[in-house]
Amino acid sequence: MMLKEMQKLPEAVQLIEKASMMYLENGTPDTAAMALERAGKLIENVDPEKAVQLYQQTANVFENEERLRQAVELLGKASRLLVRGRRFDEAALSIQKEKNIYKEIENYPTCYKKTIAQVLVHLHRNDYVAAERCVRESYSIPGFNGSEDCAALEQLLEGYDQQDQDQVSEVCNSPLFKYMDNDYAKLGLSLVVPGGGIKKKSPATPQAKPDGAAGMAAEEEEDEYSGGLC
Repeated sequence: MMLKEMQKLPEAVQLIEKASMMYLENGTPDTAAMALERAGKLIENVDPEKAVQLYQQTANVFENEERLRQAVELLGKASRLLVRGRRFDEAALSIQKEKNIYKEIENYPTCYKKTIAQVLVHLHRNDYVAAERCVRESYSIPGFNGSEDCAALEQLLEGYDQQDQDQVSEVCNSPLFKYMDNDYAKLGLSLVVPGGGIKKKSPATPQAKPDGAAGMAAEEEEDEYSGGLC
């Protein structure tokens, strides 16, 4: 794109936004949403922050029309841009919104994938408690308990908590994580445990790893939790 064209982009986007408002006022929300999404695509590489805002606006238009599949697709674009810009607090909220909609339309396997994305974002925020809570809350999603996603997340959290970089890297290098959207796959590959990978030691009561994993799983199952924002 020519420099001159790039300089005119914000102005073009502003005009598209104005047009979309007029479409909404005239009762043509579909055209408004298409215009907003197009504006987001135009500005994405120049001003990702503005693109996030436009995608969120588009999602709102679709949501108001109860077109949840289109809404969640746009939220996904916003989430990925937030992750790319390392705006992890906002990304965590955005992914939670996606997950809520996927749950509403009963697309449960995608909810599991969104839980993986959430956990990676929370661990990059150094918030182990929020990451663990996301997994606990997901036990209320049909089929999550017993899924490979659930098993991998428990293993990831255990490795992170035990400061076992090898275990964390093994999970993050598994196909389940590597074949996610590129922005989330990168989060997995760059995840470093706290303490620089020096494992926790408990000489008084040495505990084998399998017991630790089983204990954690049992504890997770005991903790009946329903919904809520991570």
